[in-house]
Amino acid sequence: MTSGQSDRNANVLRRLYGFVDWLNRYGETSWDHQSFFAGAFGRGAKRLYYRNKLLGTAAVAPMIFCEAALPSARRMFHQRTRFPIADAHYAMGFAYLYEVGRDPAHLARAAHFLDELKRSRSSGFPDFAWGYPFDWVTRNGTLAAQTPLITTTPYVYEAFMQVHALDGRPEWREIAASIARHARRDFKDFPVSAAASACSYTPHDSGGVINAAAYRSYLLTRAADEQSEPEYRSAAARNLAFVLENQNADGSWPYAVDGVRDFVDHFHTCFVMKALAKIYDRTGDAATLSALRRGVAYYLGALFDGEGLPKPFAKAPRLTVYRRELYDCAECINLCLLLRGRFPELGPTLERVVRHIVEVWVRPDGSFRARKLKYGWDNVPMHRWAQSQMFRALCFYQAQAASAPIPH
Repeated sequence: MTSGQSDRNANVLRRLYGFVDWLNRYGETSWDHQSFFAGAFGRGAKRLYYRNKLLGTAAVAPMIFCEAALPSARRMFHQRTRFPIADAHYAMGFAYLYEVGRDPAHLARAAHFLDELKRSRSSGFPDFAWGYPFDWVTRNGTLAAQTPLITTTPYVYEAFMQVHALDGRPEWREIAASIARHARRDFKDFPVSAAASACSYTPHDSGGVINAAAYRSYLLTRAADEQSEPEYRSAAARNLAFVLENQNADGSWPYAVDGVRDFVDHFHTCFVMKALAKIYDRTGDAATLSALRRGVAYYLGALFDGEGLPKPFAKAPRLTVYRRELYDCAECINLCLLLRGRFPELGPTLERVVRHIVEVWVRPDGSFRARKLKYGWDNVPMHRWAQSQMFRALCFYQAQAASAPIPH
């Protein structure tokens, strides 16, 4: 390790300890990216937007203005909330931090977040499941709070299994097995070809979202081995085939194949490729590696700006009020850490983004900035968007740097 790399690692570790101090002071609830639309007024405006673009645009305009010019106005629209997906990322982050320094307090903090996840599970399902803690208005209707989401479930599974690998607590493994059963039984499959099936985003929708299928394929591929459930492999293989069949000729993936949401953005691209990277590590599937090779080429060529930093969209599908997103940077770090061993061209990107985050995005109180806006910054700390994701990504970075065993 060079002296420059050693200094960078030491700086990252200092930032992480500073973040832990901030988290202790700030608490484990926060506002959110969706706070403007999580309350009754925001939900009504968003529903009107999906029914009538002209009237709806006028209705959502005040929230969009606040998002661009007065981010702290979130507190006027909704309250601070606990987010299961953030708890899962914090559990994993503290588990990695424990691997770096072997401080028992970090392992205890990881277990604490798992205990919080036990309390926040969705009701009405026999197995463990999680969703958003607010009613989420979408173009296809309103999802009630706690509706299970396949985009949350795999992170929680990973968190329970990662901490189980460190403390051996049987309860964590039992909950992980329940999560896998939920992912297999409660989410629907929709055959789209002889080999492929899309899967639902929730237990109730009709599917078509690419990253949803990627998430489920990874979870079931992993659980087939860890939970001794070979039956999971067939569903995982069909969801994987759906992802591979819908890769564009240029190497990108659209968000969905519904003919409407065909945009290509940064963090959803990372979600898909992270899942494929983890699947390939377990299966060695040649088609998956080929898709990753084309995906990496597209990713580096289309989803970074002139400074070599993550940009939100390959081509923005709508007006955006920000230039850079903490979530994009966190997922970029995660993806590069997973793939740089196979694709060395990701190494310089990883180091550039990590350096940029620790030098520019860390606030004096220890938290991370949320967004670089067109003018100024959004400094509202949001655990789901993406304080927890960045904390976990930098802890993962430190664990790799310390040559700690990294569970996949």
